[in-house]
Amino acid sequence: MMVDALSVALRALSFVALFQAAGISLFLVLFGRLVVASDPTLRRAATLSALVAMGVLVAEYVLEAARMSGDFSGLMDLTLQSQVMHSSTAAALAGRLLGLVLIILALRLRGISVVPLSVAGILLLTSAFALTGHTATHPERWLLSLVLIAHLLVVMFWFGALVPLHVASSRESAAIAGEVTEAFSVIAIWVVPVLLVSGLMLSVLLVKGFAGLRTTYGHLLLVKLAAFAALMGLGALNKWRLGPAVSRGDPRATAAFRRSLKSEYILIAGALSVTAILTSFYSPD
Repeated sequence: MMVDALSVALRALSFVALFQAAGISLFLVLFGRLVVASDPTLRRAATLSALVAMGVLVAEYVLEAARMSGDFSGLMDLTLQSQVMHSSTAAALAGRLLGLVLIILALRLRGISVVPLSVAGILLLTSAFALTGHTATHPERWLLSLVLIAHLLVVMFWFGALVPLHVASSRESAAIAGEVTEAFSVIAIWVVPVLLVSGLMLSVLLVKGFAGLRTTYGHLLLVKLAAFAALMGLGALNKWRLGPAVSRGDPRATAAFRRSLKSEYILIAGALSVTAILTSFYSPD
């Protein structure tokens, strides 16, 4: 039990750190020209997140043999460690680590080489998620993989923007903070529906009818759906009320905007933690 608890905690932390690192990198690719004053802080935050993600991912990988044996003695079992080394888990780890390395390199560079490095890193670590889990063994694997990657990219875009928007609201002028918030919202309006559609497609393909929603797996999916509904409410509040007020320099609206961003961060981090539990302990079957 201790092994499983530690493993799922590491997985949840790796998801949060990984999506934050890649998401901030994606934010800088899209909106970096607007947040000059915030740029150094965001690069440090993304780099630190990437390093934390790498360390946690390695720890989670090493612990996999212990999970297979049921206790920590599995850490010293060379047979089990060899099985892990030759499994899809190792391939996924390699993809994620390489993607994070490319992101770190991009964060340290300037100029035209940054965009392709960042994009390559983001796509590589996102694609690595399709190598393991329920999608990897499903008969419709390729369709599920594409839907999963689209789903994760939108999560990354949304989650990764929260820290930069919060930093910009304090480091940039009111006009710039409002401009970058509006620029993010313009894209979000188009891509957030992809999050809902892809999530529903994954659920329909993985869960066997309405009966599947009565299982623990189904209940956790419904928790994620509730988190998404709450996020949509906060997103609408930021788009139509708080964002425009931030650009006018309203201090009370700016404080409320920051609280809203923190709430969104907690909700998405919670949804990622639920995903860690789902992928560790439960099956849609």
